[in-house]
Amino acid sequence: MAVTAPGSRGSHRPHRIHRPHGTRGGSHGNAGARALSHVLAAPVLLALVYGLWTATNDRKGGSVTVGNVVLGIVSGVVLGALYMALRRLAPALPRELRAPAWGALAGVSVGFLYSLTEASLLRSVGVGAAAAAGVAAATYYYFATHE
Repeated sequence: MAVTAPGSRGSHRPHRIHRPHGTRGGSHGNAGARALSHVLAAPVLLALVYGLWTATNDRKGGSVTVGNVVLGIVSGVVLGALYMALRRLAPALPRELRAPAWGALAGVSVGFLYSLTEASLLRSVGVGAAAAAGVAAATYYYFATHE
């Protein structure tokens, strides 16, 4: 009895070309738009969530005002822009500076959100510093083990 390799002779299947989900081959679709959506998805989602959270903290359980909405929009746009800038500039930094940069962004963001809850300035700074230290330590560990 002869031993044959799997897939030889009688069980021939046509070769399939692997394509990413949602593509059918050829030059269909807009690769530039897909690439742009991947670049913008995280900052836009982060800005939206942060803006809503800011506006919610600012209204302190009261009714929604124009000031709440404006503060939410401005803070969301600023955080999204800072996130995009840091994401673009961070790869050029050494990991010893990259990790504290991410920590500073997180710490300032969390500290500002916490300050809107009518907490004391000292407590807001403490919470922000704790968040900054945690994010800086976690990102430094990540960069040190994945580079």
